[in-house]
Amino acid sequence: MRRKLRVAAYAVCVRDGRILLARSPTPDGTPEWVLPGGGMEHGEDPYDTVRREVEEETGYRIEVTGLLGVDSWRGRHPGRFGRPVDHHGVRLVYEGRIAGGDLRHEVGGSTDLAAWQDLDAVPGLVRVPLVDVALRLWRERPADGRAALPGRPGTSEG
Repeated sequence: MRRKLRVAAYAVCVRDGRILLARSPTPDGTPEWVLPGGGMEHGEDPYDTVRREVEEETGYRIEVTGLLGVDSWRGRHPGRFGRPVDHHGVRLVYEGRIAGGDLRHEVGGSTDLAAWQDLDAVPGLVRVPLVDVALRLWRERPADGRAALPGRPGTSEG
């Protein structure tokens, strides 16, 4: 089985009771909300990754104000020619403050829309699990930088 490691950096940007999210279509075309961010380029520092990705996906430049934590996820997915891939994602979650730019949608990338969403509305959104992990890190600020979620493998509660 082929193994794949992906390291990525994401930002939690909250202001006036709203969080900045991007919308990403799934392979079946169903859109889901994601944190702005994405994969590191070879040789790129994660700090630079999160700043680049947020600007690409939302049009905003951010100031990174802190590292909230690290999330690790592992799962098997079908790969090319039906060969399964053991995928391991390591996601660094930063807190960011908008420092400039204007809200816009990404063109030709992995997302198609960027928007501010009320924090109270997030539970009703179709979203990737990382949004919940990141919000928990942002709210609780655990000393070990790890958000334990009930029923989630790899966490102290899972």
